[in-house]
Amino acid sequence: MKIDRLREIREDKDLFQKDIANFLKITQVQYSRYETGVRSIPIYHLVKLAEFYNTSVDYLLGLTDERKAYPKSII
Repeated sequence: MKIDRLREIREDKDLFQKDIANFLKITQVQYSRYETGVRSIPIYHLVKLAEFYNTSVDYLLGLTDERKAYPKSII
């Protein structure tokens, strides 16, 4: 996972770690560990963050540089 992405996208929105931690209903320390790569981020948090930032999980993981979210599935 490209851990810099989490920090970069958060800072682009002028948010603090505590803001995202509150959104995810976790502690700021736990979120900080996600950003620094000390702890792996659970898939359900990754999905919530992708929805929150209107981007894709692939972008957050560093698998693409395309920041725009994928279109919603019709299925």
